[in-house]
Amino acid sequence: MGTCSQYGIMMKTLHMKTSVKVTEDFDIRYCIGTGGYGSVCKAQLPSGKVVALKKLHRFEAEDPTFDKSFKNEVKMLTEIQHRNIVKLHGYCLHKRCMFLVYEYMERGSLFCVLSNNVEAVGLDWTRRVNIIKCIAHAISYMHYECVPIIVHRDISSNNILLNSKLEAFVSDFGMARLLDPDSSNQTLVVGTYGYIAPELAYTMVVTEKCDVYSFGVVTLEILMGIHPRELLTSLSSSSSQHVMLNEILDQRLPPPNRLVEHDIFFVATIAFACLHTKPKSRPTMKWVSQEFLSGKKLLANPLCTVSIWQLKNQESYMMGESETQS
Repeated sequence: MGTCSQYGIMMKTLHMKTSVKVTEDFDIRYCIGTGGYGSVCKAQLPSGKVVALKKLHRFEAEDPTFDKSFKNEVKMLTEIQHRNIVKLHGYCLHKRCMFLVYEYMERGSLFCVLSNNVEAVGLDWTRRVNIIKCIAHAISYMHYECVPIIVHRDISSNNILLNSKLEAFVSDFGMARLLDPDSSNQTLVVGTYGYIAPELAYTMVVTEKCDVYSFGVVTLEILMGIHPRELLTSLSSSSSQHVMLNEILDQRLPPPNRLVEHDIFFVATIAFACLHTKPKSRPTMKWVSQEFLSGKKLLANPLCTVSIWQLKNQESYMMGESETQS
C-alpha cells in the first residue's frame, strides 16, 4: 500500500473520487456510525463489494492530533494480519479528505448488539463465549506476534465489530501504540471511560496489562449484557460474597445448560483474573489465549453456588506468579 503521505493519495483498492461517488459525497443515508473522529458510511463499490468508509470531518483532517491518529491506524492495520482483526482494504490521505476503507461488518458493534433486546437474545451463550475467545486471540497476537508489541489502548465493546456470522473482530487502532522496550512508554490517559486500567491514572505508563484489564471488562460485559460498572465498584466490598455468578448473567437469555455452564465459569474466572488491581498479577493475553485453546473444563458445582467473591479470589486457578509478571 505504500507509506503514508500527508500530501498524496495512497490507495490499495479505492480512489477518493470513487468513494465520494458511491456514497453520494458521504450522504447521511449511507451513514452507519458516528464518533468524535467523524463518520462511517456503508458503500458498495462498482465491483459489487460492500465496504465501510471511515471519514474524518474536514476540520479534523486539518487537526495535527487527528492526523496523527489517522496515520497511526493506517500504520497498524497495514502491518498486522489476523482473522479477528478488522481488515483495512485501502485509505485516502489528503489535506482535504481523509478516510479508511474497511471490511464491512454486517452486525455492527458489540455494544449496539448488546444494547438491543432482540439482537442480544440472538447472541446466545455459545456465541458469546466464542466472541470472548476471538477477542483474546486477537489481543494475544498484537502483544506476542507483532514486533514491536502493539498495545491497543482502547479495547471496548464499541471497538469490537461483528460480521453476519456474529464472529468478533477488534477494530479502531487510532489510539494503539507500538511499545518501545527502551523508552518509558509514558502517555496521556486515552481510551474509553469504564474500560481504562486503574494504574494509568497515576503511572501514565502504557503496558500490555492495560489491554488485559480492558479485556476483563469487555468479557464481563458480554456475560452480563451491560457494562459491569456497578459490579466492579462492589468488588472491593464484602457484599460481593453474597452475589452468585448466575445472578449477574444476562437475564434476557435462558439459563445456560450444564455443558455451557462450564464455559461460562471458565471465562468468568479468567475475566476476574484480568481485572486484578495490580498489573503484574494479571495474566498475559498469551496465557489467556492458550487457556481458551486448551479446552479446559473446571466447574464441578452449579453457577448458583459460585460467588463473585470466590471468582475474584480464585488464586489457585492462576498460573505461577513468575509467568503472570512476564
